[in-house]
Amino acid sequence: MFLRRALERAIGVLRRNLQARAVVTTIALSLGALVVLGGFLSFGIGNGLYQTRLDQVLDESERAVIDVQNTFAASNANDEVALQSLINSVVPRLENKSADQARLVALLRTPSQTSAAVLQSPISSDLDLSVISQSLRGKVQVTPGRLVYQATELKVGVNTHPGLVVGAPVEIPLAGVYELYLVYDLQREQETLDLVQGTLVFGGLIVLLIIGLVSWWVTSRIVQPVRRAARVSEKIAEGALDERIEEQGEDVIAQLGRSFNAMADNLQDQLKQYEQISKMQQRFVSDVSHELRTPLTTIKLAGELIYDNREGFAAPIKKSAEAMNSQIHRFETLLEDLLEISRYDAGAVAGDFEKVELLSVVKSAIASIEPLAEKKGCEIVLEAQAESIEAEIDSRRIERLLRNLLANAVEHGEGKPIVVAVAGGVNAVAVSVTDQGVGMTRTQLDRVFDRFWRADPARKRTSGGTGLGLAISLEDANLHSGWLQVAAKPNEGSTFRLTLPRYQGSVFSQSPLPLPPRKKQVKDES
Repeated sequence: MFLRRALERAIGVLRRNLQARAVVTTIALSLGALVVLGGFLSFGIGNGLYQTRLDQVLDESERAVIDVQNTFAASNANDEVALQSLINSVVPRLENKSADQARLVALLRTPSQTSAAVLQSPISSDLDLSVISQSLRGKVQVTPGRLVYQATELKVGVNTHPGLVVGAPVEIPLAGVYELYLVYDLQREQETLDLVQGTLVFGGLIVLLIIGLVSWWVTSRIVQPVRRAARVSEKIAEGALDERIEEQGEDVIAQLGRSFNAMADNLQDQLKQYEQISKMQQRFVSDVSHELRTPLTTIKLAGELIYDNREGFAAPIKKSAEAMNSQIHRFETLLEDLLEISRYDAGAVAGDFEKVELLSVVKSAIASIEPLAEKKGCEIVLEAQAESIEAEIDSRRIERLLRNLLANAVEHGEGKPIVVAVAGGVNAVAVSVTDQGVGMTRTQLDRVFDRFWRADPARKRTSGGTGLGLAISLEDANLHSGWLQVAAKPNEGSTFRLTLPRYQGSVFSQSPLPLPPRKKQVKDES
């Protein structure tokens, strides 16, 4: 488990750190190259040591065989005792027991001979005849006049040394054909090879360490400007538009810095232009709204005078007076909404928060919408989880927000019941408004809070909406550090849920009411 967590942390570091990833990749590739190169050098050196020693062994063995053969050829021994004494002198003369160039000797009689004299075969005292294999003896017996050799392993105490066995036939007068075997210990060559391999491994590790340090230094020099660019980008994203990358040199990094700075300059200029345009638009809306209020007041007074005396007019004029009065009120509402949204855009809105009974605010909003609901023939049902739910809110804005949600539900509810649910939690309170009307598609949901947007422009309005109600409602929710969310499906109705902190400064992560509702709370009984 510990190794797994350590591996996951290491992988995480490599994913996040470009420099570490570059260094690890460089070391890994260097390690692969060193393994290949070290293996090639080790094989070449080992093969060279073996071949050199083999040539030396064969040269020594050839001289030894010639010397032994000449000794027997020049001998005038004519009885078994003299001949045995001569044979016994071969082993002491040829063997070498020094630690660095050990050589053991065996003179073995070739089997299946019919010579008259059968003599004992002299063997070095430390030689184990098992190192002379039967296959080697068979080759020696069928290749007269040639040296035959074979690699083997020698037992030296509890250790095992590499070795070579060289054999050749020797003809002894009166005794027949014998086989001379010279056994060489190659431990000195093996120790030399081990030393070379150890040096290669140690040197490879030192080289890897140097490569790692150098690559870390080089990549840090390369990555450092990129890190500075990333930090500057983060600061620019946070709003510090004056931040720039320091430009040094003429290389690609300096070119990147210049390009980045040029991009940041253009971005800053465009944002300033957009900001100026936005301020001009906000000022224009605010100024126009204020300027329209004076003539609107005059028009409203004149319109109300005409409207109050409409009974004395002819039918067409009476109808026009009523239509004019309705549009004047709608125009007044539109101006109020424009002024409110312009104040939000200018950041000039401050909430008047106080502890109030949330249910009373909800009931007041419902009462203001009930005439419209009765006209549309739909019922508004209030469902509360408790009789008293206290919250610290701007009651005027929340009541306006709920009126907008209720008016929207009545407008699109198709005359079916509307359910208003109220619930409270430890850190949050929530109000949801659910209708069973036309609902909305996914595309419509994405734009439902846009200013002046209508889901169905061809649909006739009966509530006199301005198209800014939901946009202002969203701003009111944000002013309270709350959520205004919506869930809907075509022909299945919509649910708007408002979630607010119970007290200013409260932190919440979950709403007391589900969205969408788990089930329909009221059935249409029409």
